[in-house]
Amino acid sequence: MHADRRTPVALLAVLFGVCGFLCLVAVVWPMNPGSPIGLLLAVGCIGLTGGAVFWALGTRIRWWAIHAAVAVASVLLALVAWQSASTVGIVGLGPAVIGVSLYAAHFFPLGAARLHVLWLVVLATVGAIAAAPGGFTVPWVVLVVATLTLTEAQGRLARSLRLAAMTDPLTGVANRRAWETEAARNLARAHRTGEPLSFAILDLDHFKVVNDREGHGAGDALLCELTAGWSRRLRGADILGRYGGDEFVLCLPGTDEDGAWHVLQQLDETHHFAWSVGVATARKDDTLSTVLARADAHLYLQKRTGRTA
Repeated sequence: MHADRRTPVALLAVLFGVCGFLCLVAVVWPMNPGSPIGLLLAVGCIGLTGGAVFWALGTRIRWWAIHAAVAVASVLLALVAWQSASTVGIVGLGPAVIGVSLYAAHFFPLGAARLHVLWLVVLATVGAIAAAPGGFTVPWVVLVVATLTLTEAQGRLARSLRLAAMTDPLTGVANRRAWETEAARNLARAHRTGEPLSFAILDLDHFKVVNDREGHGAGDALLCELTAGWSRRLRGADILGRYGGDEFVLCLPGTDEDGAWHVLQQLDETHHFAWSVGVATARKDDTLSTVLARADAHLYLQKRTGRTA
């Protein structure tokens, strides 16, 4: 799932607003004399109001509210299908159904997106079956198959793109941007709860010598071996990231300074190659920059005194 909610909320606002506007257009220029004017008017107002609220609140909208809004959109589409007065009106909901499904597939984890689309397809199908007109079976089956297929394809693609955007391509650990995002979230939670939180900066000693003597392939292999060993020893909540060429960072939630050194001692046992480390435990007035600056200062103190992990 996206860590940054700005784009998902903005697009959700647009999705609700456009659907609401189209419903109001159908109220002014109905497709059929039997069109459900009252329902379309209500859905149109809900869509425009919801879109305006989402746009105004922006990132203050929580993920649970985004999930709830998508689920509500599915219910509204099912109601419109149920009250549709013509086969064209039912099948005409196809773009909205696909739009909601692609939104879920792009912004939600694949498992959650599948549940949303299953909820949408089942509700919309029940509504369509309960509607007065018939003769839409073939186009509706095509719509359902297309919706499920596009959702799965978009969900898998989005997951791959998110993984690529968040992962260091060589070592497979978090890249700098992804690590900073998760570390900042953990720091904010530590400020709220008062739980300890420690950070460490790990810098490999004489890594350049490996590259110069044995080649960059050997250096890359060493980085992969080290990070693989570290990852096996870290706890599930710990976050390891690559910050630079041979510099790595650790975020250790629920861990004070003594606990951080215990974790680092375990990491040191995974490989014989030497590395230096700087540790800092978050204070109540810390930002990510200030706590990392203290860890960095500690790292260089360790290097000057010749103390390595």
